[in-house]
Amino acid sequence: MHTKNLICASLLIATLPVAGTALADAANDADYAASGNVALTSGYMFRGLTQSWGGPAIQGGADLAMKNGLAAGFWASSISDRSYPGASLELDVYASYGTQINDDWSWRAGLYSYVYPNGNLDDVGLPSRSFNTVEANAALTWKWMTLKYSASLTDYFAIDTEQGYRGDSKGTGYLELNAAIPFNDRWSLALHAAHTNIPTRLAVPLANGANDPDYSDVGATLKFQFSRRWAASLGATYADNHAFYGHTASFTNARDTTDVGGARGFVMLQGTF
Repeated sequence: MHTKNLICASLLIATLPVAGTALADAANDADYAASGNVALTSGYMFRGLTQSWGGPAIQGGADLAMKNGLAAGFWASSISDRSYPGASLELDVYASYGTQINDDWSWRAGLYSYVYPNGNLDDVGLPSRSFNTVEANAALTWKWMTLKYSASLTDYFAIDTEQGYRGDSKGTGYLELNAAIPFNDRWSLALHAAHTNIPTRLAVPLANGANDPDYSDVGATLKFQFSRRWAASLGATYADNHAFYGHTASFTNARDTTDVGGARGFVMLQGTF
């Protein structure tokens, strides 16, 4: 990993509790509300795939929600340069608008940007291509269930001819169904099921013949709120298409391979401010 990037990520996330508290104090006006969060996790899983190469991650962010339905925020996590050469930080910036339809139904639509400072394929001798990705999304919520669709407006995390695909990956779709089930004031369960559709294939199949990167993923997370601001979670995820993702090679060492999907578990400690 790049030490400079990791230090910057740690400093950024370390300031979030203070920043979140300051925003909350400034949000006495009922027209808006602000919050911050910070977390330590044994593994950063994104859409069923590990972003930390199976290792731990430090994460955090801040959100601002307006009474008129507008919302915006940012979130950051440490990542592995084995998956994102040149980068050790993922920074997400997002904005959306939504309203309550009635007591049970609501909707929200927005833009979501994933940024990887210094992350580029040219760091490992491939043609220049950043991993930065922008998506548009829309969600419909009924009580504790949410159906959401995200579509990439750019190439999907550098999937293009530079990585050996037949074409670009603009228009990659991610359809997900999420459920947040509260048991009581302390215990809750989050369930997740989704499918990723990538509109391109490898130009040259893998040794086992696989060339299709589409996959489905599921997950479940049990959360315990042990104090007003702190919670602990235990989760499990599973992503299929083992033929494609089961022996993914590191960008930094082709002999270093791992199953970036499959079945994985994680534990997390999270604070909100």
